[in-house]
Amino acid sequence: MSVDRRNNRRDTDGLSVVTANLLLDGRIVWLQTNGGWGLAIRGARTFPNADMVDVLARQNACAARDEVVGIYGVQVEPGSSGPEPVTTREQIRAFGPSVHSEFTPSWQPPMSRAATRTADA
Repeated sequence: MSVDRRNNRRDTDGLSVVTANLLLDGRIVWLQTNGGWGLAIRGARTFPNADMVDVLARQNACAARDEVVGIYGVQVEPGSSGPEPVTTREQIRAFGPSVHSEFTPSWQPPMSRAATRTADA
């Protein structure tokens, strides 16, 4: 079983989502409420932090089938457009990239207002 490298960034009472990268192209994906993986965090399923060890174990067991790598949990807070990561690193992963929009890949979901507020702060 793999270790959740970012477990120390979650408090005991909060919520988290599960993220990974697609095996073939490295795109960032989020475990969705329907059980599949999606490019946008807004549809990500939230889990109580207390359940994350079991959730991550189940997802790691399915990683080869789902063709994802680097599965881990990200602490979030509820936002008006879905879950919002609490750390800057994960905000960039969720709402980035942190480059000019002219250079943003066409498959990247548009930046949310929450991310724009965070980037401007």
